[in-house]
Amino acid sequence: MPNDDAFQHRLTNALQNLESSVQRRIRRCVEAVSTTECMVDGQRCLSFATNDYLGLTRHPDIVAAFANMAAKQVGAGASGLIAGRSPHHVRLEEALAEFESTESAILFPSGFAANTGTLTSLIGKKDAVFCDRENHASLIDGCRASAGKFFVYDRTELDRLVESIERRRSDYDAVFIVTDTVFSMDGTLADLPNLCDIAERSQSTMIVDEAHGTGVFGATGRGVCERQNVGHRIPVKIGTLSKAIGGLGGFVVGSATLCEWLWNSARSQFFSTALPPAVCAAAAAALQVISNEPERRRNLAVRSAFARRLLHENELEVIAAPSDSPIIAVLLRDDELAVRVSRRLAAHGVFIPAVRPPTVAAGTSRLRISLCCDHSEDQIRSAVYQLRDVVKSERR
Repeated sequence: MPNDDAFQHRLTNALQNLESSVQRRIRRCVEAVSTTECMVDGQRCLSFATNDYLGLTRHPDIVAAFANMAAKQVGAGASGLIAGRSPHHVRLEEALAEFESTESAILFPSGFAANTGTLTSLIGKKDAVFCDRENHASLIDGCRASAGKFFVYDRTELDRLVESIERRRSDYDAVFIVTDTVFSMDGTLADLPNLCDIAERSQSTMIVDEAHGTGVFGATGRGVCERQNVGHRIPVKIGTLSKAIGGLGGFVVGSATLCEWLWNSARSQFFSTALPPAVCAAAAAALQVISNEPERRRNLAVRSAFARRLLHENELEVIAAPSDSPIIAVLLRDDELAVRVSRRLAAHGVFIPAVRPPTVAAGTSRLRISLCCDHSEDQIRSAVYQLRDVVKSERR
């Protein structure tokens, strides 16, 4: 059909444009062999590519909790609003609220849905929202999709954020400041105490996403909010079950009033089928493991510091972040170089993904190392030496 031919031609041209700008992504087949190894298109590799920071995707207690429920039921069968909120969903929400020391919690089908649903539900047409420029795409999309006026700020220039809010505050009924706590492309942390000060002085509301912080940071694993002692100052805290918790889904914790409002207004929540009950059972078991096995968090911090130190010793450029952050960005800057290095590493049995525009800013292409508490020092050392040698070879 002529129209179909034109449509396919348009898609082909668009893909060729991505190819020419080194932005075309390929679909891999990746099979996890363990928490630290995988098969990438048939090649066995050490894996530094997942967000399984605490190694909980394969913890026997969590796998057993999932398997026991999955043997009885697969899908939830309905949205939570209709008939999909099972006793397992209720127990997980109660466990999340207890873990986070909040009044209430509400589940979402994914972290992306939690961010977009929460932001579009809370930010009205007479409001303004200030979003960190390096926030996750789901936060940026949620802010843009909300009815409020959208502004972007740079976390390295918070004085400009203050000036911008002060200049506009009287124009809006409410103002929101939205930030990741851990920035996923470099492992740096938001300055939450300073942001809370700004929010309180300007009578604004803080919304944070602890996607990469939950389970990883803080004395009990509550994230950067706990680490920086600001949990009581942040009324809206979003999280995910798919990273350190090792499963799938998103959640919001806060007051009972907040969660009741989201239950009645967050479209990504009540227009989606609820999480499978087995996923909820596994996540509840994971929260118990996080509480009972703090050595996982301690081991992760030690391995992260070791990897960061070794990268510096081998003269690889690393974006500065806390030594215990398990996300490490090795700057290569050149898009094609980053892709070539990543592909050669995989061929040598080390899987470290390349990250380039539009995911990150032009000129900041990098390899993103993501550590697990189960990585050994020998595995990390082998990967760093391979990375050093491949980078040197490709730059000649």
